[in-house]
Amino acid sequence: MLPYAAYLRVYEPLSAFPEAQRHVWSAYADSTDRPRRAGALRVEHGEAVRRLLSLPPMPAPHEESENAYLRRVDNILYVCPWQSRLRSWLAFAKLRGSTPVRLMNRLVPQAVADQTADDFDMFKRRSGANALRTHIRTATWHVPSSWFTPFDGAERWLVLGEPVEHQQDGATTMTPTRNLIYVTSMSQARRRVARSLQVIRRHAGEATTAAEVEDVARWLEEFHPHSLVELDYGGLVNLMDDETLRADQSVAELSAALTGLDTGQEELAYAMYQRVILRWRSIQILESAN
Repeated sequence: MLPYAAYLRVYEPLSAFPEAQRHVWSAYADSTDRPRRAGALRVEHGEAVRRLLSLPPMPAPHEESENAYLRRVDNILYVCPWQSRLRSWLAFAKLRGSTPVRLMNRLVPQAVADQTADDFDMFKRRSGANALRTHIRTATWHVPSSWFTPFDGAERWLVLGEPVEHQQDGATTMTPTRNLIYVTSMSQARRRVARSLQVIRRHAGEATTAAEVEDVARWLEEFHPHSLVELDYGGLVNLMDDETLRADQSVAELSAALTGLDTGQEELAYAMYQRVILRWRSIQILESAN
């Protein structure tokens, strides 16, 4: 089964990469054996599960992934590298920093954890801060409300259908043919996030929500201005039936909430914001359900 996670991705145009990487990604796009979009999440998840179930577990792969998500628009190739090793390092560092040592040692042997941390530290010393930029952000069991701000309701792309069963290495996995995705240009994303941040600061001050939206704004500024931005509900569609997915208009509702806040329609703003918050709270509590 796919993990219950959503993804915020940036696809940069091929021209944004160094020349050597351009040749690599161009050849990759022409390859016939690369993971295709429909099964890419399944492949990513399978790699992670095999690492964590190995003895001893591997918190991060030994080498960086050679895979990427691809899009073509007007004959321009856009690339979103998986960066599985970097993302695993960052996730592991966050987990280790927030988990008691005794519990952490039960999850990963201390020697393995120390080696993983040393490998990450060496990478940072050799590569510099710019190398820590990730093209993919992941959120489990929900979509953060700040992730809706780069998009417009009209950019919603919904596909419904039954999951397709796959057999690989004796294990059964399900690839969803159903999905909910938003895609927009970087220029539109930055403009919308900036507008959202202005409205929140003007009417709510430096609230937690403002900090979260500002974090998204800073992240988007790290990429090529002609990039594409994508919100993918990913494995969260497995927690929602077709009726729930059809009814999910979180982007449009949050936009309406911000507009209401900015035009003095406090009741509308509150109602729309509550719809978004309560919808995702009902999904998020499933994490602790039996």
